[in-house]
Amino acid sequence: MSVTGSARFPWVPAYAVFEHYLVGLRRTWRAGVFSSFLLPVLTVLGFGVGVGAYIDQGVGGVRYLDWLVPGLIASTALQVTVGDSTWPVFSNFQWVKTYFAQGASPLRVGDIVAGHLAFVLFRVLTTIVAFLLVTGLFGALRSPWAVATLPVVALLVLAVAAPTFAYAASVSRDSWLAMLFRFAVIPMTLFAGVFFPVESLPEALRWLAYATPLWHAVDLCRAATLGVAPQWSIVGHLLYLAAWAVAGWLLAVRAFRRKLVV
Repeated sequence: MSVTGSARFPWVPAYAVFEHYLVGLRRTWRAGVFSSFLLPVLTVLGFGVGVGAYIDQGVGGVRYLDWLVPGLIASTALQVTVGDSTWPVFSNFQWVKTYFAQGASPLRVGDIVAGHLAFVLFRVLTTIVAFLLVTGLFGALRSPWAVATLPVVALLVLAVAAPTFAYAASVSRDSWLAMLFRFAVIPMTLFAGVFFPVESLPEALRWLAYATPLWHAVDLCRAATLGVAPQWSIVGHLLYLAAWAVAGWLLAVRAFRRKLVV
């Protein structure tokens, strides 16, 4: 583990953990940059331009590509977050034992969790910045308020990553991680307002969509990129996502402590 971060920011021990992951990223960032730009290009071409060509009236008078992009921003953030919060966390406990090495240092459990969460946040935000650049070139960002999607995405990352950390730290087999994608990530992506309005769902499914953190992020991102008011209260959206983040943090610290503190 790199220790220069402790010397640089001695009052922020979690920075040493964050820097540890940054050092590893220095060896793999080239592949990540390629995928970060390729994914939004293919998605915009496939769904926004391809499918959008068959939707003449758009959605609510808005061109389908413009309506779709904010949903893709939030759903991409969700998928990258869960991907970086499942197998890497499980691996650090079960296979490479990185967390145990960090726990043997003066770092506290909260520092270990916060440092890794900060790295996941960094990874997702850099991916979304690339997504915004690509979709901006397609003219799919209709308002300068589109930059507000970044703090929304940051809150979504914390709301999703923290409870996922707790889940990945608690399961005994990596097959449980694949089930999280199958029964949580994929349904959320399909039914939380990314590809079509939630209002078109049956009422029972509609309320399930409203309960997901993804729908709240989609509504905020869509309001920002289109320059319109969200369907729900901005404060209500933010408080709901913050509640997920706080509850997830408490669960993650508890799960990590049970594994690391004897």
